[in-house]
Amino acid sequence: MQYKDFITDVPNWPAEGVLFRDITPLLENQKVFNSAIDDLSVLVENFDVEPNLVVGIESRGFIFGAGVAIINGNGFIPVRKEGKLPPPTQYIDATKEYGNEVLEVKAGTGDVVIVDDVVATGGTLRATEQLLTEAGYNVIGAIVLIDLTYLHSEILIGGKPVQSLIKYDE
Repeated sequence: MQYKDFITDVPNWPAEGVLFRDITPLLENQKVFNSAIDDLSVLVENFDVEPNLVVGIESRGFIFGAGVAIINGNGFIPVRKEGKLPPPTQYIDATKEYGNEVLEVKAGTGDVVIVDDVVATGGTLRATEQLLTEAGYNVIGAIVLIDLTYLHSEILIGGKPVQSLIKYDE
């Protein structure tokens, strides 16, 4: 499947000089969306440990993470923005591509894989890994739909490179 055919470029959004990759057309096409979820689910097999939980990062990580969890028979854990989960929660200040935010999760245990829509600089994934580890989880890796490889060097999550379906080298 040529997923890039279903992703549009939006220049200068959400900030001047940023080229945003819009996945809305991919989500709107049932066949392509289902295929992407299936293909992301297969990437879970590349880890040394089989996860029993999938973590999705708010908000688009929920879309893909929940699908991966269902297909692989895992539970799902949301990592939310500040104030969206009832207490008690663990939290971390995260530096993102366009600013800072606070991420929260409920404490727990289990082997987890992080799923998100895109990795740009890796700040959100790294913060999420740290948050989950501090909250009691064992992070085995991360899967994303899109990897903007031109914005970072190799990113290791759970000691493994982040896996993706789509890479943009420029």
